[in-house]
Amino acid sequence: MNAQDILNRKSFIELSARERANALLDPGSLRELAGPFERLYSPWLMQQGITAQADDGVVAAKGLLAQRPTVVLAIEGAFQGGSMGEIAGAKIAGCLALALEDNRNGTPTGALILFETGGVRLQEANLGLAAIAEIQAAIVALRRHRPVVGIIAGTVGCYGGMSIAAALCSELIVTREARLGLNGPAVIEQEAGIAEFDSRDKPMIWRLTGGEQRYRSGLADRLVEDDATQVREAAIACFARGAPPLCRSERVGQFQDSLAHVDPGAAVTPEQVATIYGRRFAA
Repeated sequence: MNAQDILNRKSFIELSARERANALLDPGSLRELAGPFERLYSPWLMQQGITAQADDGVVAAKGLLAQRPTVVLAIEGAFQGGSMGEIAGAKIAGCLALALEDNRNGTPTGALILFETGGVRLQEANLGLAAIAEIQAAIVALRRHRPVVGIIAGTVGCYGGMSIAAALCSELIVTREARLGLNGPAVIEQEAGIAEFDSRDKPMIWRLTGGEQRYRSGLADRLVEDDATQVREAAIACFARGAPPLCRSERVGQFQDSLAHVDPGAAVTPEQVATIYGRRFAA
């Protein structure tokens, strides 16, 4: 990509959650569900002196994507690190259930989930974990009818239980700036020590858990530039392709085969990971 292309493109990462939803859906088709005027505040944050947000950090919308009914669930990474609490999780699970009901009633409706989240909201602990479990179950139920497409762009990444939700999606779109992992760098360093994982080593983090590496190793399906048009086109292509023969979570045997080629006694390089996993998960 030359300098002019960079100047001309519209960064997807720089958009807010609401702007991302608008950028994906067909112009003029977005209808927000359970929006900020509903004032669905988390009842737990204010008790701890934390300013709540009227939409609890999740923009839920329904509209058209390439003229096909689609729900979009966009997580706002700027609010509480995109963490999932009772309200935020219920909005995502509820909209996925709405799409499932549409499909059962004869209206094919897909779903886009924009992951920008550190996982469960610690202030809401068990309620947040229960909400994430509901999201995961809803993804599995809906993907039997229409694809559930996940998008990880940046800058928060996707971690914790929500990384499992991302893995359950029919297809996963990432940018190079994206990060995906069960545990975040600071958590790994805290638990395993800085010698094992230095959370300040940004190049190392992206080489191990960045979007390009996750794509190379088969843990993401499409790699796009940080460009709103490219992200939208990739999402349209995912729905046009339809459901994959086997979703990633249904390919357990392939993961076990890959793990069998990893030597637990030696440090594995990103290149080795991409080779071990990528050749087995190539479409």
